[in-house]
Amino acid sequence: MKAKLTLITVAIFTSMSAFAQTAPPTLTLAQAEKIAVQKNPHVQIARLVALAEGQVKREVRSANLPTLTGNFTAVDAHEGGRITAGALNNPVIYQRAAGGVTLSQLLTDFGRTHNLVSSADFQARAAVSNEAASREDILLAVDIAFYHALASQAVLRVAQQTVTTRQATADQVAALTNAKLRSSLDLSFANVDLQQAKLLLLNATNDNQESQAALNALLGEETPTTYTLVDETPAAPTPAPEEAVPLIQLAFQSRPDLASLNYQASAAEKFSQAERDLQRPTISALGAAGGAPVRANQITTSWYGAAGVNVSIPIFDGFLFSARANEAKLRAQATDESVQQLRQTISRDVTDTVLEAQSGFQRIDVTRQLRDQANSAFDLAQTRYKLGLSSIVELSHAQLAQTQAQIEYASARYTYQQTLAALRFQTGQ
Repeated sequence: MKAKLTLITVAIFTSMSAFAQTAPPTLTLAQAEKIAVQKNPHVQIARLVALAEGQVKREVRSANLPTLTGNFTAVDAHEGGRITAGALNNPVIYQRAAGGVTLSQLLTDFGRTHNLVSSADFQARAAVSNEAASREDILLAVDIAFYHALASQAVLRVAQQTVTTRQATADQVAALTNAKLRSSLDLSFANVDLQQAKLLLLNATNDNQESQAALNALLGEETPTTYTLVDETPAAPTPAPEEAVPLIQLAFQSRPDLASLNYQASAAEKFSQAERDLQRPTISALGAAGGAPVRANQITTSWYGAAGVNVSIPIFDGFLFSARANEAKLRAQATDESVQQLRQTISRDVTDTVLEAQSGFQRIDVTRQLRDQANSAFDLAQTRYKLGLSSIVELSHAQLAQTQAQIEYASARYTYQQTLAALRFQTGQ
């Protein structure tokens, strides 16, 4: 007896373990968003680009810092030789082995480097805002894909229920037909309705699989994973906003893509000023010091040191600097216009989405009433058919209306959630 109980216990635990291994993992919307932010390549690319732009700022700023270079030189020269080709001067070359350092420092270029640093700083800020915008793009796509998958699951359940209901109806009509209480025409109608329900189930299954694949792609999954989605959609959804104007102002303040474009416009303006400053002088200092322990007799001292200041004044460059300044100015103006264009697009999109949300919220109530009425009509039609008070056509019509109403209600609920997600994205929330 104990051995039998032990075998039963082992079988139960084995079955539970197998079920735990085969049961698909659950996934909430918050978990999906977290996974996407961590694993989606689009977000990671934007993050790396933002880090790279931060290094560009350091590169440009290095022009304001001194440059120190060490040199070690050894020369074996022909005695009395001179470099007589390739240059206007005729330098003497002596045998020597020496080492030293050279220090150079930009004193001023009258604002060009400062403007370049400011431009790079704005570009770095734009990249950070782009990273936030990329993250918001992925979160919106995940929300839409998640709600689409929930809707496809709801439609799949409706299709499964429809097949079960119509199968029962077909079996009932077949029994009545065999008893000579119904005609073969009724059985044909019932079988047609059953096949339509199976076709609906096939399409719903395919749509559910496609929605799962789309969600997997956004989550950064390389292998197909089937999740059991947790539906946290409230039974009483949040009402739609009444006005679009406050949300438009919020979007202007919070949208990361608009902030990025504003930073790019500021960077373009600073770069335009830097290109204009190319026509100004550049003043720099240079110093060198070192020693030559091994040297020719003509080199009379064992160490050397020198310092100087150089002023570089551009006189004529073939109109290169003026063309670069004009190009940068025009590009800065184009970026300003892009900012204005994006603001207009945001205003239009927020307004359209608010109107869509208002319509979607009303659609939920309408489709709910439609579903309830369709369920009542189906119950009544089924009762009438059983009592012989109506034809199979009336029952088929009631079944079709019920299925369509259930699908419309499920679609309305999740489409509204998608609209709210789009509105949160458009307002930068």
